[in-house]
Amino acid sequence: MTFRQFAFRNVTRNKRTYAAYFLSSAFSVMIFFFYALFIFHPDISKGVTSGAAIQIMTAAEVIMYVFSFLFVLYSVSTFLKSRKREFGILMMHGMTRNQLNTMIFLENMLIGVASIITGIGAGIITGKLFLMIGSRMIGIESLPFFLSGKALGWTIGAFLILFLCISIFTSFLVRVNHLIDLFKAGEKPKKEPKVSKVLSIISAILLITSYYLAATTTLQNMLTRILPVIGMTIIGTYFFYTQLSVFLTKLLQKNRLVFWKKTNIITISSLAYRLKDNARMFFLVTIVSTVAFCAVGTLASMNVFKKEFVENYPAAITYVAKGDDPSHDKNIEQIKQELKEKNIDYSTLEFTIKFVEVADSSDEYARQWLPVVAFSDYKKSSEMAGYTFTEKEVTGTESLALSNSALETFDPQTYTLKQENIKLSQKNKTEHVVLPHQVLFAEGLVISDEIYKKLSEVRSDTFTGFYTKEFDQTVGIGGHLVEEGAAHAPVDAEKMDPKKYAMTVSGTIYQIQVNRYRMMLFVALLIGAVFFIAAGSFLYFRLYADLDYDRRLYLTVKKVGLTDGELNKIVTQQLVLLFFVPIMVAIIHSVFAFMALQSFFTVSIAADMLLVLACFFIAQVIYFLFIRHHYLRNLKKTMI
Repeated sequence: MTFRQFAFRNVTRNKRTYAAYFLSSAFSVMIFFFYALFIFHPDISKGVTSGAAIQIMTAAEVIMYVFSFLFVLYSVSTFLKSRKREFGILMMHGMTRNQLNTMIFLENMLIGVASIITGIGAGIITGKLFLMIGSRMIGIESLPFFLSGKALGWTIGAFLILFLCISIFTSFLVRVNHLIDLFKAGEKPKKEPKVSKVLSIISAILLITSYYLAATTTLQNMLTRILPVIGMTIIGTYFFYTQLSVFLTKLLQKNRLVFWKKTNIITISSLAYRLKDNARMFFLVTIVSTVAFCAVGTLASMNVFKKEFVENYPAAITYVAKGDDPSHDKNIEQIKQELKEKNIDYSTLEFTIKFVEVADSSDEYARQWLPVVAFSDYKKSSEMAGYTFTEKEVTGTESLALSNSALETFDPQTYTLKQENIKLSQKNKTEHVVLPHQVLFAEGLVISDEIYKKLSEVRSDTFTGFYTKEFDQTVGIGGHLVEEGAAHAPVDAEKMDPKKYAMTVSGTIYQIQVNRYRMMLFVALLIGAVFFIAAGSFLYFRLYADLDYDRRLYLTVKKVGLTDGELNKIVTQQLVLLFFVPIMVAIIHSVFAFMALQSFFTVSIAADMLLVLACFFIAQVIYFLFIRHHYLRNLKKTMI
């Protein structure tokens, strides 16, 4: 048997140990290959969102590659620690340090090359399905399968470099200074886990504070809170596993009613050791799972996008004419003609937006002019949009801030106009949006009809709204007038922009944005799946790394009367902790992250978030049942 054959058989005879690592690596290669197929496809240039799709998938490639590097590095280091006794035997029989390094290098490269071949093979088989789903989500024609040489070379080259670098690096991780240390690596008695009350309290404070900040986050303070909350959560989670969880377990041991009940003495006695030994693994699984949950959940929350979109774009088509240019009549007629050709029933509303001069204001950002709309026109447009109108009529010098999707918040303001020193008092905002933010580049006011009639404007714009229940059928209308569904024109159109109008086509904007969200969701689902499978692999590694120790422990306890039923119960309890403690902590982290995300929406995203978390939890339960069955079977083989 040659040295290479020896390394090969080392891998093939430990299939159970390497299975999760191999499959996770192959899955990562497959997803990476999927993205490369899409990026280098010759027909990808079709469709208005294809450019964004390539950028997002390129970013996903980078994320996948960095994560794969860290995943493989952690996995290999875990395997090396579990094989110290084996290395001691080999060294005792004459293997040199260079031969040991060569063997580890060959084993890692063997698994790496096999993962690349398997991942690319699976990618080729399922590539057509991926291209079909991906092209549908970004709104282009279905892409035929095309095996790009660039995609193939990019994937093979990237992962060969990854496995090569890690194989060279990990070859020098094993310390072989004393053979006795290698032989006794798996038999040394574990030291009693020490815990710091101070760090335990700090962990609790950090987690509680981060949860509170996340739960009370608003759209205005999200940017200032996001980094501190993430930092406190990560540090708090690490100390939770290394300190607080062990501290709580020790408190549990002092409770005689619980500790001395049936087999709890065995379960709880080893719990503190398991928590301390697996702290880093629990921490990694929790953070990786939280990232997966949040990535998928955030984009799944876009299911509520249509409800908010309708509120932000009440008119299917909005056209604001700036000035008396004759092209406005032509443009309006063209829109009507296209609506007619598509057999879309619609109704129209037209009113004037006045711009008045401001002499003084409590708003430090106020401009010299102010767009105003009559209350009666605001009411008509709200009713045309299908809203149930219940707002109290504005009278006297009262006013309301015009709501739009860009108006995050408002403060009560007063505006003194140059005309007759009329003082407008704005204490609230409108309940409904009647003008999209793209057509009004300033904070507008709704004022009483009485004041509106008195005001003489510096200039005026004419709003024309086309209302229909079939807004999503307006895709492509006015394509020569707008770009990606909108034409922006600043208020001072004559000086700043040649366009004499501002316009939005909600159907076109909706289709583009929905396609982008779907595409990001598709990418996030794949990355989330890789992260989730990797988290399961971490658990698998840790479980089988402790298998020999568990065999000796349970065999000893069985000699003093432990039944098979009690063994099953103890193992199940410990596996439940191993599998579900990090997942439950990740779910709690995600729940508070979603509470912060809710500040982006006026519509509740709770149902979508619960669905995402429930799907991940069910997947974890299935994985737990599968691993429990095989673990118990392997555990009992040597106990008969």
